[in-house]
Amino acid sequence: MKLSIVMPIFNEKNMISDVLKRVEQIDLGGIEKEIILVDDGSTDGTKDILKNLENKHKVIYHEKNRGRGAAMRTGFAVASGDIIMVQDADFEFNPKNYPALIKPILEDKADVVYGSRFLNKEFRHVYFLFHFANKFITYVSNILGGLHLTDMLTGYKVFKKETLQEILPHLTSERFELEPEITAQISKRGYRLCEVPLLFQGRMRTYEGGKKIRWIHGLILLWFTIKFNLFK
Repeated sequence: MKLSIVMPIFNEKNMISDVLKRVEQIDLGGIEKEIILVDDGSTDGTKDILKNLENKHKVIYHEKNRGRGAAMRTGFAVASGDIIMVQDADFEFNPKNYPALIKPILEDKADVVYGSRFLNKEFRHVYFLFHFANKFITYVSNILGGLHLTDMLTGYKVFKKETLQEILPHLTSERFELEPEITAQISKRGYRLCEVPLLFQGRMRTYEGGKKIRWIHGLILLWFTIKFNLFK
């Protein structure tokens, strides 16, 4: 059994080594880990760090910045694991959650697992506006897709290999809108989707710490949530 961990990276020279160390140290028993690092056109020296890791992990470079969605799709396309998941290259999502995230798939109770921040009652978002926007966009996604999610925009999405292979050819998004596109594909195809609470909080990223998403992305994500559920 192998778990492929796809890590989209853009200008993370200050965090990537520590985050990668956390991922490498997680013990999953007899499950092998395949770590796929996709650099999305970094310009801050991140590439120099990744070049030293080419003999240890799969490292892929985009010549120019294309977006988080494009980096995820690039990583998905080369993943060879029986289970495939996404890990952001910062401390907001803690790898200690891996055992809980893969458990429903290992027990054949789900085809896709989302890690929900909001099922953890102790979770508090740094920015109220983002908290509200996430809740509202998730609500719209649930109404249009017939789902019962609490955190559609979570960075922790885990897939059976066969499930991801089926939806990957239909994914076209380059940036953050890949999140509602994936969810729409899951709902339309009737895959078994469940959520698990993220029990270990990471350090919430601030704008000073490199947070990349802005308020305008909330409006964009809302539009694409509607588009992917109704018009595609």
